[in-house]
Amino acid sequence: MRIWSLHPEYLDARGLVALWREALLAQAVLRGATRGYRHHPQLARFRRRRSPARAIAEYLRHVHAEALARGYRFDRDLIASAGTRGRIPVTRGQLEHEWAHLKAKLGRRDPARAARCEAVAFPARHPLFRIVPGGVEAWERAGIAR
Repeated sequence: MRIWSLHPEYLDARGLVALWREALLAQAVLRGATRGYRHHPQLARFRRRRSPARAIAEYLRHVHAEALARGYRFDRDLIASAGTRGRIPVTRGQLEHEWAHLKAKLGRRDPARAARCEAVAFPARHPLFRIVPGGVEAWERAGIAR
């Protein structure tokens, strides 16, 4: 599961569809509607919110908006009630890590989009997040230098 901290505008079609599906799965987990993925580390930042389910729904709302802007037909009715106070902190190091990871994926899957991303000095964040100083987040996969 990859719940990107990056703005969804950078994702290719395959990545945006995958994000939609994975965030919907995360929503089900945070609402207690599934047994799988309950302990997935990427959900920690949502669990720290007063209403984790509303936070992931707000995340999904922005993914849905990006899909609409591209002419995709993601089902808005799959998103639970959204709305959360404040933004979730994400470290600058985490965004840098995700940016490098995404550019590598795009280099293999969508070279034209990867080339456009090369012109971006520092990526925009997903609107639910706010950038704070720091390295790679503790919940990121093991094996990453922090």
